[in-house]
Amino acid sequence: MTRRTDDFLLPGNQPELIQKIRARTPARLLEGRAGSAYRTCTQLDLRLAHANARDAVRTELDTSGQFGLEFVKQWKLFEVCTRANSKDDYLLNPSLGRGFSEASRAEVLKRCTAGSNLQIAIGDGLSVTAVIAQVPTLLPALYDGAKARGWSTGEVFVIRHCRVGILNEIGELLAPRVAVLLIGERPGLATDESLSAYMAYEPRMTQTDAHRNLISNIHARGVSPTAAAVRILDLADQMMQAKYSGTKLTAES
Repeated sequence: MTRRTDDFLLPGNQPELIQKIRARTPARLLEGRAGSAYRTCTQLDLRLAHANARDAVRTELDTSGQFGLEFVKQWKLFEVCTRANSKDDYLLNPSLGRGFSEASRAEVLKRCTAGSNLQIAIGDGLSVTAVIAQVPTLLPALYDGAKARGWSTGEVFVIRHCRVGILNEIGELLAPRVAVLLIGERPGLATDESLSAYMAYEPRMTQTDAHRNLISNIHARGVSPTAAAVRILDLADQMMQAKYSGTKLTAES
């Protein structure tokens, strides 16, 4: 029987160099082929990844059900929503996800303390899967680190149908020195569990993306939640010292 020229790419046959390359990235490198197409196992893996990505986008956030009652009680989480009334509204009209509904705006003002050094909010974004996977580890690390630095922290809350621009309204309502939004990234075929942390110094409604900073790829094969917490806090410290954020600020190692 004639040996295929790419049989060395099959699991168990891979040279050490190939194994090292593939261990460094979740990208589908050196998968091999069957004729002019992917192997069946690769095709099935791609279809599963695509299904997971679609589920991550379409899943509705259920704070108590997905985080668990104990976590919600520990962090006194409460849920608010944007002007998007449904997932379809949110996906088709991005601007609706950048502002609170009237009832949610009143709830935030009622339950949150203004003027904190650090205000953290959790947004579902485009991947509820990422929020569920990363926040339970990241949130405690952020609060412990902020406490160790002597910072005051605002009450954390969860935002349904959330876009990054909601940071500006958080700034207007609560006037924190630094606002942090933990939000699910747009999922891809490599992972559906990637979270982002968008940050801004004293955000206001007049600000744009240029006034924000970002730490992305928070997941098991990217930046770990523990490492991300340190990077977020260090960047927040830089913002407080510089008294600005955005493109003018370069994150230090």
